[in-house]
Amino acid sequence: MGPLNGFRVLEIAGIGPGPYAAMVLADLGADVVRVDRAQAVQSNITGAASKDVMNRGRRSLGLDLKQSAGVETLLKLVEKSDALIEGFRPGVMERLGIGPDTCLERNPRLVYGRMTGWGQTGPMAHAAGHDINYIALAGALDPIGRAGQAPVPPLNLVGDFGGGGMLMAIGVLAALLETSRSGQGQVVDAAMVDGAALLTTFIYGLRAMGIWNDERGANLLDTGSHFYDVYETSDGLYVSIGSIEPQFYAELLARTGLEGEELPRQMDRQSWPEMKERFAKLFKTKTRAEWCELMEGSDVCFAPVLSMSEAADHPHMRERQTFVDVDGVVQPAPAPRFSRTPGSIDRPPSSPGEHSDEVLHDFGFAAEEVERLRGEKVIA
Repeated sequence: MGPLNGFRVLEIAGIGPGPYAAMVLADLGADVVRVDRAQAVQSNITGAASKDVMNRGRRSLGLDLKQSAGVETLLKLVEKSDALIEGFRPGVMERLGIGPDTCLERNPRLVYGRMTGWGQTGPMAHAAGHDINYIALAGALDPIGRAGQAPVPPLNLVGDFGGGGMLMAIGVLAALLETSRSGQGQVVDAAMVDGAALLTTFIYGLRAMGIWNDERGANLLDTGSHFYDVYETSDGLYVSIGSIEPQFYAELLARTGLEGEELPRQMDRQSWPEMKERFAKLFKTKTRAEWCELMEGSDVCFAPVLSMSEAADHPHMRERQTFVDVDGVVQPAPAPRFSRTPGSIDRPPSSPGEHSDEVLHDFGFAAEEVERLRGEKVIA
């Protein structure tokens, strides 16, 4: 019943950002069919697929795209789909015979989403890479880290998922909206290097205003300031402080017992290192739980730094059901939330090829045709 109920999306199986975009669309109600390689069906002997929560919410069709009959089968699915998502290097889909020109010829209304690291064009378009490389080239990695230390890769959240999969999902949604008006499909070129750069827009604004410099760990939001950082507590855990606005900073001083002392001005950058040392010593005087009791829910802009295993059990997260348990696997719930057409996780992760017959029947393939394709090992 999600807002995308009634839309059909084909996902050519890949890794990272492509599956994430497909998961988001499925969470929002789209009927997403993951097209897995026939070889993946045969190699799924460990049962690990059932734990890969990023593959939740969609059915799997095992298809051999190296056979002409497999290509033709996919093109028949394209004719009855609204969008297709793929994550190969530029030119691979064309060599398989299922590039955008071919697919749009079969279905002129199709939205064809292409997920890559470097983009479809440019001198590095065909080079291998991973999240860390894309965010490095985009200028998004260099500012992340403490003063005097090397940049710290923020897991693979900025390139693969924020600048990649989420950008792809937005692109597909925007193109579907435009198609509903124009009746014409188009290609969406979602590159992680572009998306990672886009995520730094706010910082570019700060640089233009002269309140951000390229020195790592010396700025307002990069651990340079004493009022926007994480601090270790007496029990070896951590808390986060984000008291940027003057009224929030005043609340921080009040709750830490520093109110009334003769202190430097909050935005006096020269005093930040000294104040950071003072705050570091102060936060080590209590446990994380004690600081939570003192600050949580106040206007300090405070939160405990929770591990992934702790996050789901926090009272706020429990009440909002931000995490859900699906078949014994705890995972983030669909987001955002809708008042009338809520998203949902309609099914757990599927094994490659688990729904091959079901998918083909739903797309109008006759039973005898499915049997023939199975006999020819086109589907698995």
